Amino acid sequence: MLLLFIFDGAITSTVRMAGTAAVAPSSELLEWPKKDKRRFLHAVYRVGDLERTIKFYTEGLGMKLLRQRDIPDEKYSNAFLGFGPEETNFVVELTYNYGVTSYDIGTGFGHFGIATPDVYKLVEDIRAKGGNITREPGPVQGGSAVIAFVKDPDGYTFALIQRGATRDPFSQVMLRVGDLDRAIKFYEKALGLRLLKKVDRPEYKYTVALLGYAEEHETTVLELTYNYGVTEYTKGNAYAQIAIGTDDVYKSGEVVNLVTQELGGKITRQPGPIAGLNTKIVSFLDPDGWKTVLVDNEDFLKELK
Repeated sequence: MLLLFIFDGAITSTVRMAGTAAVAPSSELLEWPKKDKRRFLHAVYRVGDLERTIKFYTEGLGMKLLRQRDIPDEKYSNAFLGFGPEETNFVVELTYNYGVTSYDIGTGFGHFGIATPDVYKLVEDIRAKGGNITREPGPVQGGSAVIAFVKDPDGYTFALIQRGATRDPFSQVMLRVGDLDRAIKFYEKALGLRLLKKVDRPEYKYTVALLGYAEEHETTVLELTYNYGVTEYTKGNAYAQIAIGTDDVYKSGEVVNLVTQELGGKITRQPGPIAGLNTKIVSFLDPDGWKTVLVDNEDFLKELK
């Protein structure tokens, strides 16, 4: 006999066999993230001087200021920057809280990645603008890819990656995790991301995994890094979250709820509209404590207009 139950907003099925009950999540529901129209929208983080950061990102990194808003009643300002319009490109959402000039980035956040046809030239341009070059251009350890690292005025690291023409130069967001296989499984099941590449570097004691909704050269990807033996990292109070578009925040929230019961993490804001904006979202933490916000696709486009 098959019975259906609703548990914390998630559909589960109970199959009774020989006097026992086996509970399994709805396979149809778990297929939703793979069918949903999803893409990375933006990363949200805090800065101590909004105009200084805008100047560095536009003049040094080559981004465009897409929009800016000030919310004096709540004592904060936002700026959105990227290499193309928000309707199609991944962007950063910078937040300045009145009177707060510095933040703790922590040990868990890694870097943002920017693809460029000529790393050497970009580094010289950034150097000329007073940027902090923390790794000079050159091949990556154990490989042939040419990279460099720079830090912005608030201490966020940007990896500059030499690559041919790409639709969106904003190539990746890198976060460190304590259990890579668990994290991969979480993002595949909860968010429908595909594992594009997994590289183990035992000589340097780390493993990385790239996950995305398209191939690495076509879209922004999430890079998860596991350092051998390190199971926890500090989060600080600087980096906030990554936002991803969805056609249905309610159904997506049900999926996340199921996956957190299996792998860890938790929903921090139940699906529904944001007061004042009416944009529907659902937010949650992964098993390592990294926050993701799923945003209704139609509401997001309305918000841009």
